[in-house]
Amino acid sequence: MKRKEFIKKAGLLTAGTAAAPYILPSGRLFARTNTPLADHVVLVMFAGGVRQQEAVLQRYLDDSQDVKVQGNIMYNLLEGAAPATKIAYGTTAPGGHKGGQPIPRLLSQSLQSQGTLFAEMRAQSAGHYTGLTALMTGNQATAQGLKVRPRFPTLFEYLRRHAGFKASECWFIGNTIGNSTPLLNASDHSEYGLAYGGNFFAAPVTFGSAGIDVLSNAKPYSDEDLQPMYAMKEFLDRSFNLQASGFDSVRNTPEERTRIKEWMRDVYRRLQSGQIAFPPVTDNGDAFSIGMAAEVLREFKPKVLVVNMSAVDGCHSNFTGYLQSLHRADHATGWLWDRIQRTIPEMSGKTTLIVAPECGRNLNPNPIQDDNDWYAYDHSDANALRVWGLMAGPNVPRNLVVGNENNSVGRLTDIVPTIAHILGVKDEAMNAGYLDPLARSLFDRI
Repeated sequence: MKRKEFIKKAGLLTAGTAAAPYILPSGRLFARTNTPLADHVVLVMFAGGVRQQEAVLQRYLDDSQDVKVQGNIMYNLLEGAAPATKIAYGTTAPGGHKGGQPIPRLLSQSLQSQGTLFAEMRAQSAGHYTGLTALMTGNQATAQGLKVRPRFPTLFEYLRRHAGFKASECWFIGNTIGNSTPLLNASDHSEYGLAYGGNFFAAPVTFGSAGIDVLSNAKPYSDEDLQPMYAMKEFLDRSFNLQASGFDSVRNTPEERTRIKEWMRDVYRRLQSGQIAFPPVTDNGDAFSIGMAAEVLREFKPKVLVVNMSAVDGCHSNFTGYLQSLHRADHATGWLWDRIQRTIPEMSGKTTLIVAPECGRNLNPNPIQDDNDWYAYDHSDANALRVWGLMAGPNVPRNLVVGNENNSVGRLTDIVPTIAHILGVKDEAMNAGYLDPLARSLFDRI
């Protein structure tokens, strides 16, 4: 063979070898198409309908109650001075304008100064569940019904299928088992579904009084004990067509299931002995959920964890309570970020935090007044589509603000491709064809 022909054929062989697919240990066919920007992502779905005026615009009472007092009540997340008068957002029920005591700031540097604030984004719905579904799927889901799984793949499914993550590396910490919240950990999509879903629990239920009563003293079964039970369950399911898809839960391996059960028993024990850390102010379900999210991070060091908060939804009838819950949500989120950096060395400096509400609130109030004679707000108009987002962590530009009140940049459906970008599978998620056509990674919008 002539030298020139040999080199040509050798070059073709080498190129073919480089292009050939190979099986990764996780079972994936191809390596990730973009370099990961961080090892872990924590998404905080912030609080349950946050009005733009009281959040990033920091107008406090000035643009809601016609009381000329402005200020920032989210000072762990955002830069800006707190209100100087009419303090009613603190740790106690006000009973008047001067009753509250603000929660002391936890972070020496706000998350805004540590990362990038998208000051004016767009929600794809003014409703809670559709908004949550958009955050979890990257799709507008305008026809999504209640009490059914999302029609489009969730971020867990993209990450488990395309990045090869295990079920125990993907977690969704909910705050309730009501409505459709427990169904947001996986879609019913035929190409993805529960086989690629994330683990879910509702922290106030699983680890609240009901969970402690029912589960903490439950008998631990060995694999040998469980096998005939699983066999009988499968027989009954097939006999009575109880599960059309062939399985009805997230696919944890036997080792993962054992680890989760042992961890839960340990959590119940430490809860009862007061050994679990929570945000300093833990007087609602949101803060409890954040504390339990930190426990999942401590034990499993997951690739992605999502935690949902909703206490500010009380804004429908109590504006003072809404301000207090917004202040507490800031406190809890700051505590979680600090907890990651100080107490979980495997994740410190390697984790990206993303914070965003699922929808905003109306421009004009409803007729309901609270004890301070302040009007309440629903969520149904164009102002309820105004939201914001915040991102901090490795490779995130620091102290950057993108967009403003007159220049919207970003959509809530950007969150899924952003997380896929951070964890190295942006192209796979984008090319699957199930995201909002206008969705982009937030890194591509900077």
